[in-house]
Amino acid sequence: MTIRIVRLGTERKSDEGLRIGTVRRPPRGVPKSEYAARNWYDVWLPNLAPSAGLMKLAKAAESEKEWELFLRKYRSEMADPEKSRVLDLLAALSRDTNFSVGCYCENEVRCHRSVLRDLLAERGAVLEISLQTDEVEP
Repeated sequence: MTIRIVRLGTERKSDEGLRIGTVRRPPRGVPKSEYAARNWYDVWLPNLAPSAGLMKLAKAAESEKEWELFLRKYRSEMADPEKSRVLDLLAALSRDTNFSVGCYCENEVRCHRSVLRDLLAERGAVLEISLQTDEVEP
């Protein structure tokens, strides 16, 4: 079994399982009833998304130093006991079932989901190896 880290809105893999959106806001202009059918997500889990202030920091980060500041602050947010327990749960579930965790960002390397990948791995999650930079289907 495995967790895939995905870009929301991309085509699903045949054995991907449940898709979890770890984003602050739902996709714009998409009716809630169509989130899953349009490959956005099946379940919305915004408490694993960066806070609004951190999202601004991430979007404004131009230098590697600014990006590293975002990464440290996001890790700090995820250390909150409630959020940490959710990460523990996802890591444990990865040993028994396939599912995916995702965000809208095009490049995983400059996205909070790269940190989620690391946090889950630190908890012993079974993860798909490749980083995702998939294009969203039109």
